[in-house]
Amino acid sequence: MADRLKFLRPHRRRHSAVDRHPARPDPRVAVIGLGRFGQSVAAELMRRGWDVLGIDAVAGVVQKVGDDLTRTAAADCTDPTVLAQLGVAEFPRVVVGIGTDLEASILTTSNLVDAGVAGIWARASTRQHGRILERIGAHHVVLPEHDMGERVAHLVTGRMLDFITFDSDYALIKTLAPKAVGGVPLGESRVRSTYGVTVVGIKRPGADFTHATAETVVHPGDVIIVTGRTRAVETFAELDR
Repeated sequence: MADRLKFLRPHRRRHSAVDRHPARPDPRVAVIGLGRFGQSVAAELMRRGWDVLGIDAVAGVVQKVGDDLTRTAAADCTDPTVLAQLGVAEFPRVVVGIGTDLEASILTTSNLVDAGVAGIWARASTRQHGRILERIGAHHVVLPEHDMGERVAHLVTGRMLDFITFDSDYALIKTLAPKAVGGVPLGESRVRSTYGVTVVGIKRPGADFTHATAETVVHPGDVIIVTGRTRAVETFAELDR
């Protein structure tokens, strides 16, 4: 056991999510795997006031981030006994940030499922890896490299200013308004029936974003937020400006 659970390090208590958001019933999140992805998730959770237990198999990694998280532990989470000793099963949310070591990722996720963790977010390095994680019971699978690659490809090859997918065939984009929707209220432009997309937000030059309504009139130079099927928003973004 000693080689699988090297040390558990508590730290000074920061203002937690309970302090900032009394309505939240349990502010604890465990992040297993403190590589770049895991550290980024843990740091953002801390910034937003959550209590984070960071775990990694490499003691040096844990020591590096130790002062930034609520608690840290150097431990091998492929061993279910270690997870039990750390009390991870009591956490309502656990993020598995292990990406390159597929065996450790799968075993750790499986242990969390067996322990009955209510919310498991698992990082996958490939779609096949992701399917395996889903099959063994991960509630949410994240493919950061694939998702970022897809996003950058859309930005490089098209006229989109930003691109976000919500499902396998649904996306939200930020783009400059095309001529096809300019000069008339959105309700009269027939955007949805003609192009299969919905304009949900608009930003005038020098102004902040605001929600779009049927009465909103789009002008050249406006930045708009558009949602719809991926192919539909791709086609819409290529319309003449």
